[in-house]
Amino acid sequence: MWSGIDWILTGCVCVLVSAGLVTMNSFVGETAFFDKQVISFFISFGIFLIASMIDWRFLRRTRVVMILYSVSVFLLLLLFIVGSVFKGAQSWFSLGGFTFQPVDSAKLAVILVLSKYFSRRHIEIAHIRHIILSGLYVGIIFLLIFLQPDFGSAIIIFATWLGMVLVSGISKKHLLTVGILGVCAFGFLWVFVFRPYQKARIMTFVSPLSDIRGSGYNAYQSVIAVGSGGLSGKGIGYGTQSKLQFLPEYQTDFIFAAFAEEWGFFGVVLLFILFGIVFVRMLRIASRGGSNFEVLFGTGLTILFMTHATIHIGMNIGLLPVTGNTLPFMSYGGSHMLNEFLGLGILMGMNKYSRAVHKDLSQNEIVGVGE
Repeated sequence: MWSGIDWILTGCVCVLVSAGLVTMNSFVGETAFFDKQVISFFISFGIFLIASMIDWRFLRRTRVVMILYSVSVFLLLLLFIVGSVFKGAQSWFSLGGFTFQPVDSAKLAVILVLSKYFSRRHIEIAHIRHIILSGLYVGIIFLLIFLQPDFGSAIIIFATWLGMVLVSGISKKHLLTVGILGVCAFGFLWVFVFRPYQKARIMTFVSPLSDIRGSGYNAYQSVIAVGSGGLSGKGIGYGTQSKLQFLPEYQTDFIFAAFAEEWGFFGVVLLFILFGIVFVRMLRIASRGGSNFEVLFGTGLTILFMTHATIHIGMNIGLLPVTGNTLPFMSYGGSHMLNEFLGLGILMGMNKYSRAVHKDLSQNEIVGVGE
């Protein structure tokens, strides 16, 4: 029934979820983050098991992928009409006690549409038009997310596109050309368009620690929390930066810092090992995909998780701007956890038919059979 599940990968993911739960429960006080996250985990894991039993080959159809993509675009547009505003961003649907953030499902839709696009065009993929056309698909979702405004998720969408472009075989020269044009455009805006106060905001965003009493306060407290953990940490429940609420959003945007304060360097190393095992085994499953579509989907999902982890940890240790990104499987939030486990479930479902049909379906992808 669940023959496609990689239980080592699944076990590591469950340990990561447990690490997040323990970190939340250490100083959750009168809030209900821990209890809600436990419920979200059980629901998400159930969806993971169900998804791993489904034959996902129907996703190779262009019509199916475009329907899912169109639904994601529609939900993002609908946010501007009936979406709830939280901390300045109109990015949530609220129905009573239930909230849903469509940007999480939009990330999966981006991976699916790019997987389909690149798998059908890998022979002529070096042409620059495929950078432009794939960028247009992603650019629509990027713009809708950016306007909420949710800059952190917009960066994740862009990074996922860039990563999949790089692994798909697109000409690096063409990609470099597009990149240079983008840099030149930004340089023109910086010199001739941006006003002094706008330049100051950008510089503060790039280097938040330069304004620790203002916009860089959160990043500064995060760096203190990570550094104060030392080698072995302060112990579970004894993270003062988190427990005394000097560190804001400890359950979401800064859960890595909260974990590092209590578990120290050794705990962080263990965390990196767990994430490393998850990413390597995901890429291993992707490499055995039944067709180019499965290979690209697994690779894209890995890129998505790696980008989330890299940006989250980078902003927690003061190396990257604070953009409000979650740490996969650890940060609080039912919406993103559900989609993370759904993505993994789809990957496990694809793993069931990976070896037996790889050769034949790879040929079908080349000649265009199966539409």
